[in-house]
Amino acid sequence: MITEYIKVTPQDTEILTKAGEIIRSGGLVAFPTETVYGLGGNAYDPKASEKIFAAKGRPGDNPLIVHVAAPEDAEAFAYTNETYYKLCRRFAPGPLTVILPKKDIIPLSVTGGLDTVAVRCPSHPVARALIKAAGVPIAAPSANISGAPSPTSASHVLHDMDGRIEMILDGGCCDIGVESTVIKIEDGVCTVLRPGDIIPRELCSVIPDVRVAAAVTDPTAAGDKPQSPGMKYKHYAPASRLVLLDGDREQFKEYVNSQKGKCAVLAYTEEIGNFTRAFVMDIGASGDAHTQMKRLFSLLRDTDSLCADVIYAHLPPKTDEFLALYNRIIRAAGCDIVKL
Repeated sequence: MITEYIKVTPQDTEILTKAGEIIRSGGLVAFPTETVYGLGGNAYDPKASEKIFAAKGRPGDNPLIVHVAAPEDAEAFAYTNETYYKLCRRFAPGPLTVILPKKDIIPLSVTGGLDTVAVRCPSHPVARALIKAAGVPIAAPSANISGAPSPTSASHVLHDMDGRIEMILDGGCCDIGVESTVIKIEDGVCTVLRPGDIIPRELCSVIPDVRVAAAVTDPTAAGDKPQSPGMKYKHYAPASRLVLLDGDREQFKEYVNSQKGKCAVLAYTEEIGNFTRAFVMDIGASGDAHTQMKRLFSLLRDTDSLCADVIYAHLPPKTDEFLALYNRIIRAAGCDIVKL
């Protein structure tokens, strides 16, 4: 398959029309969102979801998120409710995914066999223009090989998906850099299944009782069926072993500098000059969760070219602001943590 790679703006009607036709006819198009790049197919077409899983090499029990151009478009395939619309008034369009009971029109191959469907209305103008051009909701996971760091630029997608899909729409780099917050609401309780840029404290402005699923910070138990993307399998991993160091900055510096072999380090901006032997990559200031999230996946991809024996990074705190970073990096490391 020859993959067409096109730079696009929301005003490129002809390109978006062509991309929409690919989606409608059962093909796959990678497109930008404000979080990461998505790999989109027709959410009503079970063969399209099978193609997505095949292109990614992804297990079929991992649910896909269905993207809509407007929150009310979910009425066609999900049972919405007042709480859903309260959340949408506060957070949509944006990086929030809400799990709702599904209607029969959505195939089980999209939902990982679940009777619920994950719904999101992205804020990226190219994403919304593509959904409108397609005329159908778009099922889309991140546009990367399963298990690899998620793509935050079109060049990342091209590296992973060239020859596997019909088209890549290059809409520039993603603003947030980690996937959307995924929540499920039952009996008035909001459970965060996957943290993202919208943090639990913000959700409390709409639903006072907000809880975080154990799988956010701990490995999912063997045999458990994932309710959301990113809950079960090792994700986001670079080619080299990633080790998280749990300690203060002085302990971190001493440990890294004592190691032998070829190593890389994801260091805070203020400690860049602390390392004598490691290849140093700036992940952002220690207190800047947004910059660290935005840079994480791109830096993990960059480490692949170093052929390092090991990559060291700080274990982030589990506070609201850093919860998404903590969740992504422990999965990228396979929970390989050294207590200093």
